[in-house]
Amino acid sequence: MDFLDLSQERPGSSALWDLACGAFKNLTSGRDGDKRPSLAALPSCFTQMYFFALFGITECFLLKVMAYDCYATICWPLYYTTLMSRGTCLSLLGASYLMGFITDTIHSLCIFTLPFNGANTIHHFLCDILPVLRLASVSTFRGEVGNLFVTTAFIITPFLLIMASYGCILATVLGVATSQGCRKVFSTCSSHLFVVLLFFGSGIIAYMRPGTDYTQDTDQILTLFYTVIIPMFNPLIYTLRNKKVTGAMRRLMKRYFGSP
Repeated sequence: MDFLDLSQERPGSSALWDLACGAFKNLTSGRDGDKRPSLAALPSCFTQMYFFALFGITECFLLKVMAYDCYATICWPLYYTTLMSRGTCLSLLGASYLMGFITDTIHSLCIFTLPFNGANTIHHFLCDILPVLRLASVSTFRGEVGNLFVTTAFIITPFLLIMASYGCILATVLGVATSQGCRKVFSTCSSHLFVVLLFFGSGIIAYMRPGTDYTQDTDQILTLFYTVIIPMFNPLIYTLRNKKVTGAMRRLMKRYFGSP
């Protein structure tokens, strides 16, 4: 039995849900003309930040689920249908959204129960967590602790688990597979790993920076990166491993740019 025949196109089967989260998160982060968000419209700001954080946390879990899918496919190929049955996939999907909903509800309520009596203009293009916290007129210790907990539990921890999954995948592939099989596995998992590094890297830098390193321009650039740029490139990254897509792109390039 060829070890790598079982690692087909299934890894990344949660990619559609991941793309949907990224697209919706992108929509909730849009700005209205040149106007900056204002806490005067508190319900609107709360709604935007709530859904932005909800789908951001959910995407962290979905990326971990996709890494587990790759791990089960490559490290436990004979048990894959049991480990990743339809019921298991639906349970993992539901758990990802449930954890995002519970965590974001508690966190958002903790932030928006703070008094905001001073300036109410957010120096940002969306109602993100840290810019809103900086406008509170009392100590933000509770909100900062909550933000640290959310960042550690739902950004750092999933990222470390994903890296551990890929460590197991690498050890399994190098110990069993041929060079051709290694190339096949790495081409299968590289798209997901690339998205993970982009998404978690920008998220960790944005939410784990010391307060002394904060600048408005840097904060907005980082936010733009993981709310617009990464979701925009997700479809391209995930579809380039599809042979039919790459074949169609080659034919299109040859048609328009090839020699007559």
